Amino acid sequence: MQRSIALVVAAGSGTRAGGGLPKQYRPLMRRAVLRRSVEALLAHPAIAGVQVVIAQGAESWYEAAMGPLASDSRLFDPVHGGASRQESVLRGLEALARLDPPPDAVLIHDAARPFVSRALIGRILAAIGPQTGAVPGLPLVDTVKRADAEGMVAETVDRTGLWRVQTPQGFPFRAILAAHGKAAGAELTDDAAVAEAAGLAVRIVAGEEDNFKITTAEDFVRAERLLARLRARDGDGPPAMLPRVGQGFDVHRFGPGDHVMLCGLAVPCDQGLIGHSDADVALHAVTDAILGAIAMGDIGRHFPPGDPRWKGAPSARFLRHALELVAARGGRLVHCDVTIIGEKPRITPHRGRLLAHLAELLGLPTAAVSLKATTTEKLGFVGRGEGLAAQAVATVLVPDEA
Repeated sequence: MQRSIALVVAAGSGTRAGGGLPKQYRPLMRRAVLRRSVEALLAHPAIAGVQVVIAQGAESWYEAAMGPLASDSRLFDPVHGGASRQESVLRGLEALARLDPPPDAVLIHDAARPFVSRALIGRILAAIGPQTGAVPGLPLVDTVKRADAEGMVAETVDRTGLWRVQTPQGFPFRAILAAHGKAAGAELTDDAAVAEAAGLAVRIVAGEEDNFKITTAEDFVRAERLLARLRARDGDGPPAMLPRVGQGFDVHRFGPGDHVMLCGLAVPCDQGLIGHSDADVALHAVTDAILGAIAMGDIGRHFPPGDPRWKGAPSARFLRHALELVAARGGRLVHCDVTIIGEKPRITPHRGRLLAHLAELLGLPTAAVSLKATTTEKLGFVGRGEGLAAQAVATVLVPDEA
């Protein structure tokens, strides 16, 4: 029996679908698109493992999207892709070649096709031969026209023998690895084209309309409708949402300056705050609270203070990243409570605009955000006017993984 492994390509930017996050990390009814694709592949008994290829810098998104699935021994550690899909596939194949033993067959799948069925996977695996690949396809049924640059019909194209090709595309492993190695630098549209260029035979098996690729915002709407229909058929409702609470604390010392950054806004002060970024203690505390609520470490893990990329960076960037990780988990922030601790500046005159801006950054109504200020009665480093501190508590709702 051949040993088959799936390679999931998730290294693209995925921005055409909107929503802030790359489409593969966006939640689809509370579970990331990428995770749904991986789960579908792991559910097939003939798939021995799954290798995901991600973009450099997407590690946090990946971790949040996978959740508890990351502990499955059949899900290998992700590898980084390249500048093109073809290069990303090659890097994934090279990672599989280092396994002991390497697979006999590989299925190469787009992360943005989360509705691949068990039956379709089975058809692909059954059609793979020693020198034969297999791809799912749907025959063209609409009339096909070729148009000129102005959009005028130039001719009607004979659709006989034309197919719309999907993924996963399956191949004998060593043959497709060699084919991708030879095709490095070429611009071929899919892995079947790489195989064809190397002289490898490719067979088309029956694809499925539900196995569509999510590309646009409209595709997400279609995907949600399909998922709702499938759940209704199976008598399965959406997972329950459980509350999770995180806390954050941050301190920065005073230095030269005429303002401090708080909640993303400049507040007049006779001193500034010293930090690698913009030293916004309020947003740093909120960011840590959100990360804590989803057990994703702290701000320093995601944005190391020694990294020159974050020198002087606006802290709203860090907060946005934390909110993106919540979204990748299929969760949402529902409440935040912030306390600013210090002898200066006076917060009361600015509280209204700070609260409104913080709520806007969090995507919450002001009724769900609390902003307070207090002193330490001249006690400690804060009381001596040496620095400013903030603490925050964040409440998020996340899907019940059980």
